[in-house]
Amino acid sequence: MSERCPFGKCDGSGLLLDFDSNTAHDCDCRPQRISRAKAHGLSAVIPRRYQGVSFDRPPVTEIDPTVVREVRRYVASIEERLDEGRGLWLSGDVGTGKTTLAMLVSKAALDRSRSVAIYSMPRLLAEIRKTYDDSSERSYLELLERLVEVDLLHLDDLGVERSNDWVLEQLYAVVNTRYEDKRAIVITTNLNFEELRSQITERTVSRLVEMCGDQIPLHGNDARMELRPS
Repeated sequence: MSERCPFGKCDGSGLLLDFDSNTAHDCDCRPQRISRAKAHGLSAVIPRRYQGVSFDRPPVTEIDPTVVREVRRYVASIEERLDEGRGLWLSGDVGTGKTTLAMLVSKAALDRSRSVAIYSMPRLLAEIRKTYDDSSERSYLELLERLVEVDLLHLDDLGVERSNDWVLEQLYAVVNTRYEDKRAIVITTNLNFEELRSQITERTVSRLVEMCGDQIPLHGNDARMELRPS
């Protein structure tokens, strides 16, 4: 059974049929359907821990309201932001809610039937390494193409990976290709601007700045440690 058209125009096929002329035209939902099809096989599911996140309850209600307001503003215009390739950059201390806020963005995109890929940097690098195995079902170029085609790429813990020339080139390839195609990225990182520039190179950070704008900083104590069993 085809997924319903989010615009209520077609029968779920992505095509508008004209029976009088026996022709078919693309529905407004067709680009989204093509994007989701190309994203098949990527990690596009909100993890269980974050499936119930909401702006209206903890832990989001306990985060700096100024920061939450910025994320709300992005989510409120997410269709426009994704179409323009404009992302979001959340940085700051461990356990301050960066990933939770980023998941709200990814959830909003999925709710609007946009294609999303969600990866921590270590997991993404592991997926790239797998493409070099003889038994891999897809090539490196196929994976890169899929990572570029999704409407939103969510990269968690940017800069936590141990850097070497191979890691830096893979990250640059993903970021630069999305930069050239005007595709949005939402990133979280524990590193400040200077630390990140040293870790992943200035050319990658420069592109992220243009794609995402200024960092949205989160500071405070590690909420995970405060909630640990005594």
